[in-house]
Amino acid sequence: MAAQFGVPFLHVPITADTRPTPRPGAGVLQERGIELVVLAKYMQVLSDGFIQAFPSIINIHHSFLPAFAGAMPYHQAHARGVKVIGATAHYVTPDLDAGPILEQDIIRVSHRDTVEDLVRKGKDLERIVLARAVRLHLLRRVLTYNNRTVVFE
Repeated sequence: MAAQFGVPFLHVPITADTRPTPRPGAGVLQERGIELVVLAKYMQVLSDGFIQAFPSIINIHHSFLPAFAGAMPYHQAHARGVKVIGATAHYVTPDLDAGPILEQDIIRVSHRDTVEDLVRKGKDLERIVLARAVRLHLLRRVLTYNNRTVVFE
């Protein structure tokens, strides 16, 4: 999609086969003047050096943080019988899924929903929450302090 609009992009797939090999680091992005990094389904821990090089990294997490941090939150939510699931966009810090929160939203679920239903509903919500968070950041409507945010809408 980026190519269609003439926007340069770099896609670096990470699989079990490529994970041990070196991948482009912060230097590649800095050379291109990148000011904001957005992680969508990245599911990898970034190095402290990368995080220090880019103080503005936004991640979308597929749960209403701080509940169900880490991997497989929809499975955790289903096992607990929750009545709502959510998505959280946050700034990345060295602590996993613990950065300042930019945007969140929820959707109702029921005991009839399977894990697959939760995943499907959650994916739609994740897209909306991530788009809102990026927009708020780009419009400079977010102040961050003490691992918290103030958002001016």
